[in-house]
Amino acid sequence: MELTKKKCTFAPEFEKITYVRFMKRRRNNAGNRRGVQMVTLCISTTMVLVLLGMVVFSVLTSHNLSQWVKENLTVTVMLKDEVTVNEAKLLCRDLYHRPYSRNIDYISREQALKEQSEAMGSDPSEFLGMNPFSATLELQMKSDYANRDSLKWIAAELKKNPKVADVAYQVDLMDSVNRNLTKMNLLLLVIAGLLTFVSFALISNFVRLSVYSRRFLIHTMKLVGASWGFIRRPFMKQGLVVGIIAAVLAIVVLGACVYGLYYYEPNMMVVITWRELVITAVAVLLFGIIITSVSAYISVNKFLRMTPGELYKI
Repeated sequence: MELTKKKCTFAPEFEKITYVRFMKRRRNNAGNRRGVQMVTLCISTTMVLVLLGMVVFSVLTSHNLSQWVKENLTVTVMLKDEVTVNEAKLLCRDLYHRPYSRNIDYISREQALKEQSEAMGSDPSEFLGMNPFSATLELQMKSDYANRDSLKWIAAELKKNPKVADVAYQVDLMDSVNRNLTKMNLLLLVIAGLLTFVSFALISNFVRLSVYSRRFLIHTMKLVGASWGFIRRPFMKQGLVVGIIAAVLAIVVLGACVYGLYYYEPNMMVVITWRELVITAVAVLLFGIIITSVSAYISVNKFLRMTPGELYKI
């Protein structure tokens, strides 16, 4: 009889402990699943933001690259043989004040002979008996004037000077550079638009899967009278946190790529400035916050509009 009494006394307590352990295990499993979903969402969002950041960075730096290429195209102004060094320097000073001039290098006849002799491996003046090269001015223009129309009137203006014998520039190269840079900018803009759409679709799908696992919780909160705004709030907050974390990770990855580019090719920093880096980082952060927040808002609203029967069918 005593054993029976003890069994009856401890049975409810044992069932209570078992139930508590079961519910605790269930909560832990649910928490682990949500943790895995958060990590997966962060990683996938980071990868998409890295690609999006690369395109934004490329679009921004393409303008600097275009400007750098145009400003390094050279117009060669050949001077007459009777022009002295002082007259050539006066001409340089005059050209410096023109609106199209960015940089001018004076190359004397002696310097030209020396450079050509080193390039050819022999001195032409030895068998010609004279220096065949004339003094020149290497004119580098501002990028706004590095086009066919501007070069046409600039060359005509320079030829009017009595000290100038001829003006030479590579028209085909100039047109080719401008044409290729225009195509590259258009291609980058198209890729940026497509990638923005694809990134929104991918991140939206990941957010929708995260909300899908808690669709019955949303329905339960509706049944107890919770407002849509109250139900949306934790999902919006989660989307905001995921967007910020993913954006920070993407900025770190992009920063590491820029550092690697600088380490292996320091000259690339000519077309990369802090302005492009800051704008890219801000753009990635805004994209991360906006896309995840909007995706969470749309996904939660979708399940809020569903009836109990529709929740079981999806």
